[in-house]
Amino acid sequence: MELKYVIPNMEKTFGDLEYAGEGKVEQRRINGRMTTLTRSYNLYSDIQRADDIEVILPQEAGEKFFESEENLKLINPRITVEGYKIGDRGFTNYILHADDMVKA
Repeated sequence: MELKYVIPNMEKTFGDLEYAGEGKVEQRRINGRMTTLTRSYNLYSDIQRADDIEVILPQEAGEKFFESEENLKLINPRITVEGYKIGDRGFTNYILHADDMVKA
């Protein structure tokens, strides 16, 4: 059996989330036209304080506009894992995905 993603306990893992700004937009040329695939947004967490949290939303969620430090809630959050190596050492990226992001 393959592990595709983990569904986090949002309250214990991230606590309250606040909007911290826009991230990257992933685009690809499809049938000769540039099409947006995903958008990422940066969030502040009152539990995960060392780094900002980056969440990736699908194109279907649309572009989001929030005030700075506005409280947010993620719809259907899940975490995927991506491994990579540098030299002889292995590392892991934890990637947070959600179907949508709304005001809390």
